[in-house]
Amino acid sequence: MAAAIPATGAAYKLNALHNFSKDLSATEKMPVLFLGHGSPMNAIEENQFVKGFRDIEKEIHKPTAILVISAHWETRGTFVTAMEAPATIHDFGGFPQALFDVQYPAPGSPELALETQRIITTTQVGLDDHEWGLDHGSWSVIKHLYPAADVPVIQMSIDYSKPASYHYALAKELASLRQKGVLIVGSGNNVHNLRRISWAHMNSVGYAFDWATEANEQMKSYILDHNHQPLIDFRNQGSAWDLAIPTPEHYLPMIYALALQEKEETIKIFNEGAVAGSLMMTSLKIG
Repeated sequence: MAAAIPATGAAYKLNALHNFSKDLSATEKMPVLFLGHGSPMNAIEENQFVKGFRDIEKEIHKPTAILVISAHWETRGTFVTAMEAPATIHDFGGFPQALFDVQYPAPGSPELALETQRIITTTQVGLDDHEWGLDHGSWSVIKHLYPAADVPVIQMSIDYSKPASYHYALAKELASLRQKGVLIVGSGNNVHNLRRISWAHMNSVGYAFDWATEANEQMKSYILDHNHQPLIDFRNQGSAWDLAIPTPEHYLPMIYALALQEKEETIKIFNEGAVAGSLMMTSLKIG
């Protein structure tokens, strides 16, 4: 669990919020992304999904900062990273040394962390200034959008004790950041069952179990219809969904992204494809 940043005084916080508001003046509304991040190896491999990340960046104005909700930072309570220079976290094992050698030295943004804390009023948001950083749910995909690591990045954790409805409502409180040049990114996978992986199909894109295809197609239909309630009630959608979402941490970042979709906003589905039978790379651009 993340630790709260030591108290630095009301004067510092007010000054930081003032600087944030000054530097992030009103902009054209930023889109929202949900990125199916898949294997950490996507950070160093060249494949159709990496190309999809790069292509979608071309459709987006360069943000002033990025806020990522990653499947790989679960806490009890909600926290945001608040350090000036977040560490690149290699939160995995069994991969080549080349992957562990990757560093993504994007700056953090304590100011954005404070602003995020300020605009969320339904729960207390803690500030983590040293325990976390950028896990692979963030850097393995953001590095393809902004390889120069010149855009500040913070992460917001997922409170594992809360249901999807809570996360959907919480995400809506982030909406004002879109008008301040902040790109909000959910990073996970809508279908993610590592226990059911087909090892025989690890290197062939496209093979999917029937239940994975069924759940993915139903999810896409609801997404395109802007019908979010069945997606929030994912535990009531049948056995295919239960297999697709054995645990919710990779699915919930999509709920955060969808919650920020406004009525008039279009949605683009990209990076469609299955990996190893039980994982879908489905990604979304909202707005």
